[in-house]
This record gives sequence, C-alpha cells and structure tokens, in this order.
Amino acid sequence: MRSPRLRADYTAAARYLRRREPALYGVVRLQAPAGFLPHALTGASMLGFTDDVCDKGTPEDRVRQLDAWTAHVTRALDTGDSHHPLLRAFAHSAEEAGLPRHWFDTYLTGTRIDLEFPGFADEAAYQHYIDTLTWPGIMLSTGLTPHLVPDEEFATSCRLVADACQRTDLLTDLTEDVAEGRFALPRSDLDHYGVTHEDLVRGRPTAEVRALVLATADKARATLLEAGRVVGEVPVEYRPLVRVLLGLYHHRLDVIGAMGADVVRRPVRDNPADCLRLVADARREPLSLALSA
Repeated sequence: MRSPRLRADYTAAARYLRRREPALYGVVRLQAPAGFLPHALTGASMLGFTDDVCDKGTPEDRVRQLDAWTAHVTRALDTGDSHHPLLRAFAHSAEEAGLPRHWFDTYLTGTRIDLEFPGFADEAAYQHYIDTLTWPGIMLSTGLTPHLVPDEEFATSCRLVADACQRTDLLTDLTEDVAEGRFALPRSDLDHYGVTHEDLVRGRPTAEVRALVLATADKARATLLEAGRVVGEVPVEYRPLVRVLLGLYHHRLDVIGAMGADVVRRPVRDNPADCLRLVADARREPLSLALSA
C-alpha cells in the first residue's frame, strides 16, 4: 500500500478486527499471503462492523443505524470514496478483486431480516436466509480471494461454505440465541423430533433434544465436507487460510457431537489447543491437491 491514506485506512480496519475478533485476526494474519492480507482483514472487518451496526440499540435505533450505514456504503461503492476509513479500504479491495456489486447490495438488504428475526418455519425458509444474508456476507470476504475456476463455480462452492457454517452456528450459538428470545432452529425440525421451545428455554437435555442436535450437526457436516472442494479452487498459497477456516468448523462439529444434548445448557467453546493444531496442520498440503495444482 503505497498511498499513506490507503495504508492508514487498511491499518484502521485491521485494528478494528483485532479488537473485535482477536482469534480470527490472528488466523488471518498468520495464514493469508502477504499481498492478500490487507484485503482479507478488510473483508472480515466490514462484516463485523455491519453486524455491530445492526446489534446495538432499540429496534427503531437499529433500523435508523442500518439505513444510515447502507447510505454510506452505497455512496462509497458508487464513488470509491468515503469519510469512513473502513469503507474506503473495502471499496478499494472490492475494485481490486473485481467483486460484483450485487453481493453487497444483497447482503445489506438481507441484514434487515435480523432486525426482527422471525425464526425459520422450515428448511426452505432457512435456505432463503442463506441466499439473502449468509452467502452474500461470506462473498464479501471469501469472494475477494483469487480463484482458479469461473466466478460462478467459485461462488457456488462458497454457498456450500455459507450453509455449513450457518447451520453449525445454529448449534454453537443456541444458548445465547434462546436467552435473547431468538429461536433459530427450523420449527419443522423441532416438530419432527418432538422438541418444544420450552425444552430449549429450560435447557432440557432430553433424548429428543439430542436427536435434533445430532441430526442438525450431521447435515452441517455433510455440507462442510462437500464445501471442502473450495480448497482446490484457490491458488496453492491461499489454501492454508481456507483449510484452517474450514477446519475450525469441523472442530466445532466435533465438540457439538461430544456434547450432544448439553448444547442447550451451555455454549459451545473452541478448544485453544485444537485451534493451534489446526493452524499448524493447515500448511501441510495434501498430496492429491499438490499434484493437481
């Protein structure tokens, strides 16, 4: 970054992510290729900042804040400039990567779902959420990554990542969500396994709850395994970063599997030692991928 202003903008974005999500910052800092590091940190910072805008204040405050932020983002992407350093950095990264504008437009529209989250009636409603919020959100960071396949094919692989990560998050965040009155597991799944909202609120580790948790985890695992194809779709030097981020969700699913019904009684936590092993193992290129590169 030769421009002093642009360097300052990217530095501000990196510092924001380091404060908000130090573990993610550390992983990206260690694993991302040097030339891609500013873009990777800025994409993650943009997602985090937008989430923060939507999470603070009364429902009315959150709507006003999102409206104002949407206007700032739109103006920054239209002009390439902004009074906000994070937006200036992201607009530059998006232009450098050729990231289609529709991803951010769709993501900002989708964030309104979370302002008054209605829950998911069934799997179709959950998949609609993936299409309108989770997938576009992932594309704001992952979509900046150079790839070896056509844009549409890479985006389809990223959707698998979005689905797998979101379904895992339904379980890792279950206790916090329920405490806030947010019931994110599809109601059709609860009905199928005979689980009630009261079971979740009271943290009842019943056989029915265990069956629901493990079935949800199995769905997430199957999609995450399919999403693993994305590793071979990026250049070799980018694969450690992609591999460790996917590995983190495999780790979380392992923890969920061990906890079973107890995920309704306490939150799922990452094991620091296992996370360090993920970072170390991510640089070991599987022979099949190395030969195909």
